[in-house]
Amino acid sequence: QVQLAESGGGSAQAGGSLTLSCTASGNTGEAFCMGWFRQAPGKEREGTAAKYTGGGLPIYAESVKGRFTISQGSSMKTLTLHMDDLKPEDTAMYYCAILFSGVCDFDLNYHDWGQGIQVTVSA
Repeated sequence: QVQLAESGGGSAQAGGSLTLSCTASGNTGEAFCMGWFRQAPGKEREGTAAKYTGGGLPIYAESVKGRFTISQGSSMKTLTLHMDDLKPEDTAMYYCAILFSGVCDFDLNYHDWGQGIQVTVSA
């Protein structure tokens, strides 16, 4: 099992930026894909960005494309989500997740999840 810990959340004004980080511990050697998801109050959890750990182009939800950037550290133990031009509708709890097999997309069948971190964007 892999433990994931998110950091870097907080508050920002609309148009501002925040960077989230996820640190993985445990056996990540066979990790296939890592992603960032979010869940706003009263809404379902949704994917925002994901990428194959072995390389390749990341995928982004339409709602964040051009504003969010996902990147991975060289050790594959860290995952970052840089968020620019934040909007009030980006307010949510953000979760880091890891996948060991399957398709690297926004299905919720990732194997391990972090506890989540709050991002609040004010108008």
